Amino acid sequence: MERLIPIRIVLAVAFAAVVCAPIAAQTETGGAASAANLKIKQVPGFVPHKPFSPDSEAAAAEAPIEYRLANQMTEKDSLLAADAESSISEHAGRVGLEFNQGKWSYQQVVCPALKDHIFLRFMRNNGTGDVSVFSASIPRNGEGRVRIIPIQMRGYSLFSPAPINALTISAFNHIRAEEDPGEAPDWLGTGLCYAALAGGHPVEAKLTEDADERKFPAAIPAELAITNHRGEVVSFMDVGASPKLMEWTMTFNAKGKLLKAAHSPVGLLKQDAVPPAEEVKGSPVPPTIVELPGGAGR
Repeated sequence: MERLIPIRIVLAVAFAAVVCAPIAAQTETGGAASAANLKIKQVPGFVPHKPFSPDSEAAAAEAPIEYRLANQMTEKDSLLAADAESSISEHAGRVGLEFNQGKWSYQQVVCPALKDHIFLRFMRNNGTGDVSVFSASIPRNGEGRVRIIPIQMRGYSLFSPAPINALTISAFNHIRAEEDPGEAPDWLGTGLCYAALAGGHPVEAKLTEDADERKFPAAIPAELAITNHRGEVVSFMDVGASPKLMEWTMTFNAKGKLLKAAHSPVGLLKQDAVPPAEEVKGSPVPPTIVELPGGAGR
């Protein structure tokens, strides 16, 4: 049975107080108000804008990212990828990725949260220390443009690390802007997709109620935090990262634009077994008294 990710929602939205004159008093002096040509307008209630829906658990079902080899892609996606090859080569060449040199391979990154695009991750592996990687975005409807996100060139970052790079953030915002605005965005899926395009291979922590089944007992669940500036912060732990787990954090403004991203390594808490009770100075430790419902069991 599929296990859903527990989602913690943190709400910290500040509401402004609106002070109005008593309407009854205004009614009694309606004649004077009319004489002065005054208009009375009701102040609407404050409704904070949110880029994501904080009360939906659909994110847990839609979040997983799928990775497909080139021969596992659908025929339609394969044709779109082939048609975009010349454009991908041109964009990659502009940043010095040497796309026309050596042997490149690619896999598809399927992001359910961004359904109107095909994402490919290209890699050229010339051995230890000489690996080049970049992501490519291809619009399905043909109305957007092909974009690339550089990750590594011959083992080094081209600019700054891709996950926090301003160019990566800008490209991601353009990609999201080309998506269907009528669909409510999936906050966890959006975060996982960003991590995948920025070079990660994210696998979110799936925590269950049964502690014995937890593979990562100290991993935190995904979290959506709504700040008092009406923006939102998406955070999750990538339990598939190696050699250490990685925590990703993305900050969006009230209009859903990604402002900044961060990721940092984290470690699991070490859990030690509690040793059995020992005798102290020759006297046994008194047993723990547990009171059951109804007063029984003492």
